[in-house]
Amino acid sequence: MRVSKSAVLAAFFLVAALPFAPTSAQLAGPRQELTISTKAGPHEFEVEIADDDRERALGLMFRRSMSDGEGMLFDFGHDEPATFWMRNTYIPLDMLFIKSDGTIESIAKHTTPLSDKGVPSKGPVRYVLEINAGTSDELGIRAGDKITGPALGAH
Repeated sequence: MRVSKSAVLAAFFLVAALPFAPTSAQLAGPRQELTISTKAGPHEFEVEIADDDRERALGLMFRRSMSDGEGMLFDFGHDEPATFWMRNTYIPLDMLFIKSDGTIESIAKHTTPLSDKGVPSKGPVRYVLEINAGTSDELGIRAGDKITGPALGAH
């Protein structure tokens, strides 16, 4: 079978045009433990820290799964209104919006994968913790609960 030069070039450009999708190993950042204190008791999580512009922009994009008890903590360095989206994010998430003192300000539950719709905090927050969708209901995590751990300083 003879393949034309233009067919080979077309195939090359098609492959080159595919979006870059990093592997989970390429995406994994430093991890830290944190604890969410609820009425039902404490719940431990191992979280990746996103504390610079590049890490915050990439977040959990392109990942296909996340284990129970894991998450990603976004640190903005100071309190400000925060709005997130789910572009290129395949995992449905609960987003916990957290004040600088470690208090959960609000929770956006069961966010829609791959959506460009903004998911806002209800007020200024320093941190946002993304965990698997349904985890906040399953563990009884509510606004007003406290989060502690090295990533949140001495709160």
